[in-house]
Amino acid sequence: MSVATEAMQNDVFLDEMTERAVLYFVEQTSEVTGLTRDRAPANGGQHNVPASVAATGFALTSWCIADARGLMSTAEAKERVLTALRFVLDGVEHERGWLYHFVDADTGRRAWKCEVSTIDTALFLTGAITAREYFQDEEMIDLVDRIYRRIDWQWALNGGKTLSHGWFPETGFIPWRWDNYSELMSLYLLGLGAPETPLPAETWDAWKRGPVVNYGSRKFMDAGPLFTHQFSHAWFDFRNRRDQHADYWENSVLATLAQRDWSADQAVRFPKWSHEFWGLTASDSARGYVAWGGPQEASHARADGTVVPCAPAGSLPFAPAECLATLRKMREIGGERVWQRYGFVDAFNPHTGWIAEDVIGIDVGISLLMAENLRTQLVWHVFMQAPEVRRAMSLAQFREVRPPFGADPERQLAVLP
Repeated sequence: MSVATEAMQNDVFLDEMTERAVLYFVEQTSEVTGLTRDRAPANGGQHNVPASVAATGFALTSWCIADARGLMSTAEAKERVLTALRFVLDGVEHERGWLYHFVDADTGRRAWKCEVSTIDTALFLTGAITAREYFQDEEMIDLVDRIYRRIDWQWALNGGKTLSHGWFPETGFIPWRWDNYSELMSLYLLGLGAPETPLPAETWDAWKRGPVVNYGSRKFMDAGPLFTHQFSHAWFDFRNRRDQHADYWENSVLATLAQRDWSADQAVRFPKWSHEFWGLTASDSARGYVAWGGPQEASHARADGTVVPCAPAGSLPFAPAECLATLRKMREIGGERVWQRYGFVDAFNPHTGWIAEDVIGIDVGISLLMAENLRTQLVWHVFMQAPEVRRAMSLAQFREVRPPFGADPERQLAVLP
């Protein structure tokens, strides 16, 4: 197959994946409140589940992508953003500006006795800022400013130097803190750049850059499931930038390629796994929701041959050719049972025949955003314009760096037209 033909096929595949992902957010977002349900049946329809504030953040970004790609009118996209922002400001239960992890999609009230979640609030806020910067609408600007300003960042430190995972009204703060490398970067940067009660600059240095692991020739900070290497990068553009501690972009590239190598090395256990068929991150499984990844020992023990499409999809910008090849192989092997109304099911096991019945909003979301960043860098270009983001990157002392010798900064052009 010629390079041009392969590029065209990749483009067609990504077009369809994008359209189906946007359809999820259209059909699983309340037209009245703008809140997006946590999950849905893969073949369409609705579960009786609450909304996820993180999924709603992905939805806010998806309306920008839908407008840019002509999948909905600008008027509809703007109205969907405004509906969500208005309701979150006035109708969603919160504590000092921090949002509950799950809320009723119709009433905005806390669901499942869940926690006030610092990371999920951050994921909502990144989506809100993206929409504000993209549409430049006066009311949007005001709504996002009010939502951002009411967050009490100092309170969430709970007397420490790192942020708490969250808070329960019944028992108070969760004892665990965001103090090791993970998806936490967006949370701290939003806090540094906040217009009210911002985090002090030293909080950026307070969390540990570890654990550091080795797999083959690759050495990198790891946090297990691949989403931990992806979520902050969906909005923050860390390419050719680093702080005094690390190159976080290169770290995510290494983590992605290490998981690919590790998966291929498990072919004795799982014969269908290979360098062209791999991918683990937190997902549904035959035994429930599992936060698995690789190549750690714990992940090795839990692995059962399941693969998770949003693992390579969420790493598309880090390893375009490798991730695209795997996604297309997943579709080929899984067929229509795996590729349904909203794109890929959440996970499937080609060794046992198990296939997830659902898709999960944040997994659809990371796939959509990273596919767009690979193709046009739209989310990065828009989000990084925000003054709060620029201030945060400066306070965290990010500086521009040259790409590694021999690296191709436009690597995506080799696989896309």
